[in-house]
Amino acid sequence: MSYTLPAIADIAQTALAERLQHKLDNKTKPQGSLGRIEVLAQRIGLILGTEAPELQSPQLVVFAGDHGLAARGVSAFPSDVTWQMVENFLAGGAAVSVLARQHGIGLTVVDCGVKHDFAPRPGLVINKVAPGTADALEGPAMSSAQCDAALRNGAALVQGLSGNALLLGEMGIGNTSAASMLLARLAGLAVADCTGAGTGLDAEAVQRKIGILRAVLERHAEARQPLEALAAFGGFEIATMVGAVLQAASERRVIVVDGFIASSAVLVASHVQPNVLQRCVFAHRSGERGHALMLAHLRVEPLLDLGLRLGEGSGAAMAWPLLQSACAILREMASFEAAGVSRQDEAPVVGVAPV
Repeated sequence: MSYTLPAIADIAQTALAERLQHKLDNKTKPQGSLGRIEVLAQRIGLILGTEAPELQSPQLVVFAGDHGLAARGVSAFPSDVTWQMVENFLAGGAAVSVLARQHGIGLTVVDCGVKHDFAPRPGLVINKVAPGTADALEGPAMSSAQCDAALRNGAALVQGLSGNALLLGEMGIGNTSAASMLLARLAGLAVADCTGAGTGLDAEAVQRKIGILRAVLERHAEARQPLEALAAFGGFEIATMVGAVLQAASERRVIVVDGFIASSAVLVASHVQPNVLQRCVFAHRSGERGHALMLAHLRVEPLLDLGLRLGEGSGAAMAWPLLQSACAILREMASFEAAGVSRQDEAPVVGVAPV
């Protein structure tokens, strides 16, 4: 069975947008005084199709996979860290584990293609396409069949999740390289501008990394379409995330996008189905070099800019309370009429003599 792109309708509704704006403008505050929280409230209302949005049973999914290109030294950490961090997520000791607990967010870890066999346990989904992608300098990181399987896995995963909000997280040593190449190819940018230190490479190692990525891009010069580029440059975790994003968008879930890697999955998904972006809230601007360029290409503005570059979904979890606040403002904040508060244009003019 091959992957079929889901239909993703345009959810821009002028009438609903006007009602949401009217509701925000009539809260007991000067118009626009809650700044981008008001923009966020309207976006969530449009995604969920209501003037009283309520976020229910949020689900943060950490997509994990290994990369064959990591053997060429594009990361400061060895590939074994991928499976070790999966164990840390499941044991509750990682940053994203702490943040998910703090905010009452469901946490699921998905083995999309890790070079390790995990014991089954709650909170872990085994969707291993293969034990890591191939070396993209020698051939495609994924075959078209493998990429197709990962996309289907992502779609099926979301279909089985409760709630109306999906928070994206990931883990995979070497995956900043895949994200950098996807950005360079799909946005038409120089790979040197898209490539940063990842897990902590020094300046000399970053230059070596850029050279390797440039060679991979030349090796796959024909991979121009979004899903072709995805297969060529890899990341079972990124491909599975693309399938999850497309499915979540088709179900009108709020999609909270973490940093550079999660944004690369949205980049691919939006190049396939542009209406995906209507369902996305971008949590933060990563400290990873290419992320600002990626956000600019997507023409989106993130909620936070804290210099984060951990991944895991940590930034998405940190931004989550802002989404909750935006919904609470819409649902619970009083209007001028209900509170008996005078509007600005109803206030008496002070210090002006009668004519």
